[in-house]
Amino acid sequence: MHNILQKYYNYVLLFFLGLISMSSHGFDRVTGENFTSRSEVIAAHGMVASSHPLATQIGLEILKQGGSAVDAAIAVNAALGLMEPTGNGIGGDLFAIVWDAKTRKLYGLNASGPAPKKLSLEYFQNNNLSEYPEFGPLPVTVPGAVAGWSELHNKFGKLPIKKIFRPTIEYAKYGFPVTETIAYYFELNKQRFQDYPNFKAVWMANGDVPKTGEIFKNPALGRTLEILSEKGLDQFYTGNIAKITADFIQEQGGFLSYSDLANYRPEWVEPISTNYRGYDVWELPPNTQGLATLQILNILESFNLAELGLFSSEYIHLFIEAKKLAFADRAKFYSDPRFAELPIATLLSKDYAAKRREEINPTKAALVDASGLPQHGDTVYLTTADEDGNMVSLIQSNYSGMGSGMTPPDLGFMLQNRGTLFSLDPNHLNVVAGGKRSFHTIIPAFVTINGEPFISFGVMGGATQPQAQAQVLINIIDFGMNLQEAGDAPRIVHSGSSQPSGSQMKNGGTVSLESAFDENIRKELVEMGHTLKYEKGSFGGYQAIMKKNGVYYGASESRKDGQAAGY
Repeated sequence: MHNILQKYYNYVLLFFLGLISMSSHGFDRVTGENFTSRSEVIAAHGMVASSHPLATQIGLEILKQGGSAVDAAIAVNAALGLMEPTGNGIGGDLFAIVWDAKTRKLYGLNASGPAPKKLSLEYFQNNNLSEYPEFGPLPVTVPGAVAGWSELHNKFGKLPIKKIFRPTIEYAKYGFPVTETIAYYFELNKQRFQDYPNFKAVWMANGDVPKTGEIFKNPALGRTLEILSEKGLDQFYTGNIAKITADFIQEQGGFLSYSDLANYRPEWVEPISTNYRGYDVWELPPNTQGLATLQILNILESFNLAELGLFSSEYIHLFIEAKKLAFADRAKFYSDPRFAELPIATLLSKDYAAKRREEINPTKAALVDASGLPQHGDTVYLTTADEDGNMVSLIQSNYSGMGSGMTPPDLGFMLQNRGTLFSLDPNHLNVVAGGKRSFHTIIPAFVTINGEPFISFGVMGGATQPQAQAQVLINIIDFGMNLQEAGDAPRIVHSGSSQPSGSQMKNGGTVSLESAFDENIRKELVEMGHTLKYEKGSFGGYQAIMKKNGVYYGASESRKDGQAAGY
């Protein structure tokens, strides 16, 4: 009885806290320096934030059934592969950072797959290919997501996979209504992939891709998930699913083999970090680009950003210049550390940041080799937290929208095209090689204070991710915003001009600003030498969970369909 009364008291308390939050933030829409689109979600026992409301609810139900934060994260990710196939799926890769309350430490998982063993730079040279094809069988790399689920579940799971997959299997069989954002991206992907094999059978079974509010079913994916839940996740790599996948890619002229799938293993890695004004910010090391977030923060740390404020051309200029410097390093050094010795410690050091900081002209934009990789890419980010204090920061993607266009028959998913991020320059660290992992854009993030978990967060969206992650943290730490405001605040995105081959076009790139930045700011930036160009859809998608005084706060991206929910 005492426990019931205590829970009732907690719910009442959180209800009134919610009212207070709404009155101070939630109803003040984009006035002054208050940007929140809605209140933070506050709950005592568990929290889920994802880019799709139905997926969030699935994760919440898993938590209520006694599942761990990892169980909930896997359930949400599986659901997103069905409900948001325009950004992720079991044909893609996965990265995660897990706070384990029992051991009181962070664990990093790199579940990105390598290029097929038999693929080589010589193939491209012999076939006179000067650029890596973006679609088709050649950019297909080993999909790491399902193996990533297996590693996470074996280490931190509580519920059986069968229970974790059940909601998504039901939605795959009986259907769900498509949201507005996903319907928009379905239409874009139709133009790209409708003539590729098996695309229409899965996503245009009724003659067209689903529109907003239409019920969509994917029974083939449901059957695939049923096999994995009944026979084991390893069936994706060693069972009939693997044979169908490999045979299909080789029939299409690609290199992915059954052996590539059967021999794949994800890697547990040590997260890397920097301290920014007393907050320890954690990322995963290369082959991801998380180091860029830490480099940006290191460079900006000596400037009084709080005094400058978000709405100042001085701050925006400094941010863009710091980003350029970090991305120049990203273009040159970020690659698979198993194939080259990378100067990660140097790039992460405060001394190095101080030297790079001296290169910033406070009044003039630099013309530098700003970025080494394409700027597009669709992704999903999710975060979960459970009653025991465990927290998961997880990101998953097929890369270019739905991926490569390669949809194995009767399985209900598309394979990723991460291979396109390799360089074809033999002198580049990121040059393609069999068994090598390409540079990767997707990055989960985490923040601790004095060794205690504070924020699990991420921002999906290709090369936008390190920029937006840094801005979210600056919004919270320097500008004093709450968790929801930090994501809703207008964003700055700089797009570079170089390519993975290392070719350079020294024009300084372009800057996209959201509409809240006024004409005076834009004029001042142009006078500094920046080129402004608004790129729709480049501003990313944010989810976050914060733990404060034993209570969880959740936030979700207002630019997309996302939802944070707790209990």
